[in-house]
Amino acid sequence: MAEVRIRNTDERISGEENVRAFLDSQEVLYEHWDANKLPQELQNKFVLNDEEKEQILKTYDAEIRDLAARRGYLTWDIVALSDATPNLEELLKKFENVHTHTEDEVRAITAGRGIFIIKGTDDVGYFDVELEAGDVISVPENKPHFFTLMDNRQIVAVRLFIETEGWIAHSYSDPQFNK
Repeated sequence: MAEVRIRNTDERISGEENVRAFLDSQEVLYEHWDANKLPQELQNKFVLNDEEKEQILKTYDAEIRDLAARRGYLTWDIVALSDATPNLEELLKKFENVHTHTEDEVRAITAGRGIFIIKGTDDVGYFDVELEAGDVISVPENKPHFFTLMDNRQIVAVRLFIETEGWIAHSYSDPQFNK
């Protein structure tokens, strides 16, 4: 289950309803899908072939299509990252810079863990959203953020897009942000 850490105060918010309420106040969508729907052999697998990716998409087809219909997403895929991912360090460096997009950045975590660092309202500042299997998040367009892996450095997620070619990151310089 997702957990939020507000960076300025180190306050932690846990529990599905509390996390959802906080993220809603920051205009970030949070939902939870049943992580146990995924076949056991895929629940801790982070190097996937095309058939396994397709199996994940089929497993969550109803949830994906429901979210896509409600939010206008037109296409989706699977991203799988682990220490076995070629050029992982280069990918992480690209991810680990605060940026914005001209559409939502959506992740439905199906295995592993990841973290979004998001710029909240002025009274909140930056906050971390620690995600695990079953957590679904949509960071709104133009909201400064970045995504990275947790200490285990393993994640599989469904990504949903409005633009069929995917989103483009726009760098966001913010002197208030510190890693």
